[in-house]
Amino acid sequence: MRTTVPEKLLKIVVGIDADGQANLTRLTVLKKWFERPGRLTAFALWVAARATSRKGKAGGGAAGLFKEARALLDGQDKFRPALGRAAAESLHDRLREFQNEHQRQKWVSVRIVHNWNLLLVEEALAICIWYANSPVHGYTLASDYFRNYDPRYGTSLNGPSHKMILEMVQFMLTVEAREADEER
Repeated sequence: MRTTVPEKLLKIVVGIDADGQANLTRLTVLKKWFERPGRLTAFALWVAARATSRKGKAGGGAAGLFKEARALLDGQDKFRPALGRAAAESLHDRLREFQNEHQRQKWVSVRIVHNWNLLLVEEALAICIWYANSPVHGYTLASDYFRNYDPRYGTSLNGPSHKMILEMVQFMLTVEAREADEER
């Protein structure tokens, strides 16, 4: 079923081009798109696959976790993923434990994340295991995936977010086209 959400994301890209940045809350339009069954888990694994393929330094335990995540994701249908629940839970637990350092701030304990891409994989697996019907978790994952720090704008949608949102729009259009074909 065709929606207007991809066009709304394209308007965010136009805003980034015009103003240099856009507020992360503009991504709330994704919640509506994630309501259709199957879309959220497909998006989560799409993000996980991208996070595991990003370039960057990852040694020791992180490198092993990335390798495990790639092995788990390898061969999955991008639009109808079927992860083995036990393997996904086991990897999720190891990802959580790997970055389970907390620091006490004034009024709250804050989790210290050393590898953002591993966090994205952890969040994506949590969606597939427990939150497949929670558009709010999808919005949170999208926000974490698309955000970028720029000292001029803080943490928002800017610079690199532009290309990533365009890739997301392409993904969404592909999912919608595939759904339309299945409905015929």
